[in-house]
Amino acid sequence: MASSDDLQEKGLHDSHIETVDDIDPEVERRLVRKLDWVLLPLFTVIYALNFIDRTAIGNAKIAGIEKDLGLVGYDYNVCLTIFYIFYIAAEIPSNLALKHFGSIWLAILVTSFGAVSIGSAFVQNKGGLIATRIILGIAEGGTLSGLAYILSRYYRRTEYVMRVGIFFGLSPAIAGAFGGLLASGLLSIPDIGSVTSWRKIFLVEGIITTGFGLICFIILPDDPQCSRMLTEEERIVALARIAADQAVSTGGRKERTTLKLVFRSFSFNTTICAICYMFINISFQGLSLFMPTVIKTLGTFTTVQSQLRTVPPYVVAMAWVIINSYHSYRTKQRGIPILISVLLIVIAYAIFVGTKNVHARYGACFLAISGGSPSVPMLLSWGTDNSAPDTIRAVTTAIIPGIGALGSVIAVWTYLPNDAPNYHHGNSLNLATSSAVCVLTVVAMLYIRHENAKRDRGDRDYRLERKTPEEIEQLGYLHPKFRYQL
Repeated sequence: MASSDDLQEKGLHDSHIETVDDIDPEVERRLVRKLDWVLLPLFTVIYALNFIDRTAIGNAKIAGIEKDLGLVGYDYNVCLTIFYIFYIAAEIPSNLALKHFGSIWLAILVTSFGAVSIGSAFVQNKGGLIATRIILGIAEGGTLSGLAYILSRYYRRTEYVMRVGIFFGLSPAIAGAFGGLLASGLLSIPDIGSVTSWRKIFLVEGIITTGFGLICFIILPDDPQCSRMLTEEERIVALARIAADQAVSTGGRKERTTLKLVFRSFSFNTTICAICYMFINISFQGLSLFMPTVIKTLGTFTTVQSQLRTVPPYVVAMAWVIINSYHSYRTKQRGIPILISVLLIVIAYAIFVGTKNVHARYGACFLAISGGSPSVPMLLSWGTDNSAPDTIRAVTTAIIPGIGALGSVIAVWTYLPNDAPNYHHGNSLNLATSSAVCVLTVVAMLYIRHENAKRDRGDRDYRLERKTPEEIEQLGYLHPKFRYQL
């Protein structure tokens, strides 16, 4: 059987595809359409299940998990914090494992966090809950970054943002809506033996995820070099498309992973995106985890009524994700769409801080969830767009959500019992962090304009001096021909 390098050599030279201009546009359109129909629904379901299993504890909170497990004071917040510590630690090692082992690694992760969710239904004390949150953090830590990395191996930079926006932006919205409906439904049905109340949420959601994870061993596509879902013609075109996005064509070949490339992944643009991601996570993840609790303080609602009222904000967010991602794709801009969405978050928390009117505060939930849903995937795609070569792209897709998850650690401490029912301190912090994202986004846009202008003038051409062909290939985003996406 021919190796992947043989296939690349044959595909890119024997078929006379030297540049992306040599690709038949109709063949490319068919390929992209196929990728959209296969990858996007699959990845959306995977990350929706990831988000549902992670945030199920928020629904379990108002269903009595604290009382049943004897959690007092800040015990609940500690359990949430521990999850994110291990989530962060798993990001980069998991993505490097994915690069080495392929999509089977991702299938293992999905099956694992589903199994952990099932186990969470049977914990009896705080220690048991902490143990399941640790394992869940390790399993879920590499999922998002892995999905984003696989997409970057199939889509061109101009196409990438809309696809990440769809799967990553829609998934939390779908998960939030479906999770709220499912939780309210499960709490309304009879107990399943010893599985009562909130335990039913973990059990049923875990069974669904584990089942889908096992299916992923069969259906998850691998790298385009060896993916079974591509015909030989489609593989040739897919590899040519990857090569076309490089400052120096490598024929879609992956370079050797080195520590030098790993450390170079911490570029200015990636760092800005990671910090902004962290700030957005403080507000978005905090509200996602605590929204059932926050909504319950807005009126005399039953537990089921509070669960149901979490659904509409996520439904509205789905529409905004599609609009925002499409706008970014059509205009080939990243910074402006991010700014627009983050301004919605700023307005939302200004309302939370400025008024106690329950209707206005519930309306602010719509703005905050709608603004946060596309902002996070846009930041991830912005950083990935501006990363090269492949190793740096793989690490970048782990760095941004990894550092960003620090915001989730902070988020679990933004809505504290002693700040209820108005949560003034938590909402003020979220207002400050979302405002900071606006400033940092403008800084990143100005930097990109400045750097691209320097390359247009030839001020970075010195980087090619006294370099071997391999060193020039590995320059990636530092190459004078590379242009940052604005």
